[in-house]
Amino acid sequence: MIDPRLPLVELHRHLDGNVRLQTILDLGRQHKLPLPAFDPEGLRPYVQVTDPQPGVMAFIARFEWLVGVMADEDAIWRITYENLEDARNDGLDYIELRFSPWFMAEAHGLNPVSVTEAVVDGLAAGKRDFGIRANLIGIISRTYGPQSGKRELEALLSQRAHITALDLAGDEANFPAEWFGEHFRRGRDAGWHITIHAGESAGPESIWTSIRDLGAERIGHALRAVEDPLLMDYMARQRIGVESCLTSNVQTSCVPDYASHPLRTFLEHGIPATINTDDPGISAIDLPYEYEVAAPAAGLTPEQIRQAQINALEVAFLPEVEKQQLLENKSRPGVRGVR
Repeated sequence: MIDPRLPLVELHRHLDGNVRLQTILDLGRQHKLPLPAFDPEGLRPYVQVTDPQPGVMAFIARFEWLVGVMADEDAIWRITYENLEDARNDGLDYIELRFSPWFMAEAHGLNPVSVTEAVVDGLAAGKRDFGIRANLIGIISRTYGPQSGKRELEALLSQRAHITALDLAGDEANFPAEWFGEHFRRGRDAGWHITIHAGESAGPESIWTSIRDLGAERIGHALRAVEDPLLMDYMARQRIGVESCLTSNVQTSCVPDYASHPLRTFLEHGIPATINTDDPGISAIDLPYEYEVAAPAAGLTPEQIRQAQINALEVAFLPEVEKQQLLENKSRPGVRGVR
């Protein structure tokens, strides 16, 4: 269902939610960490989700074994580098990887500034070696509160030239977007684009606040936007992108099944909604799976799936000239991303 004549773009993938089982095992042994198992099949049920979880935070708990092996900056560099290889192997032409330096630093008391630097360096090496175009989105993890969010923002600003956008993620239900207005004003002043996790665990008002107060150009998930017709109209008119994550939303029990997902409704309404993996290391999927299995199960027609692929390029945080280069590369056989 992927149109090979169009660039394959992913806009919502957490690099700390995409750690290979073998990498967890390797780093666990290297740093003598108490993993629950020491072979891939034994480790799999502790890391990967196969059944719906009782909410977003229960899903996030699976990150314990992914961030738990981020024992030093070399580990973070390796995980970032492997994310680029995985994206290349998935057939992607462009990816935006997002990360929370505070979340990644916490388990081993690392410096979030050093974490950010390791991610930037790992991304640069992966782009060079795998020939894929990529950008970074820095996350403020709302779950730690606004004060920690300021320190996380400072870590991201230490590499401001290498970061494209700012995001707010974590416990949406208990840490509302309005607490982070000053953080995102500074992010916009740094020249960053803005995307916000919203409408996943809270209602349409969370999306409105993200757009009006934080300056969101895209919304991660946005599931509950369908409850507000005025919001749906506004998002379509203003071309506010939606980063839909089909399998993840089923696994977090934000929707009961694929058929109940609002992605088809977004597309029918003219909202530039897109298809993404979220945390493929936990969900045990890749982007082709989301296009070829999840999207049809969500009721999308082949034309709607193609439109979602087009939308991803439209709302990507890339200059127009680079979007055009990606399109031109697809028309030239054998050409992949720009090194």
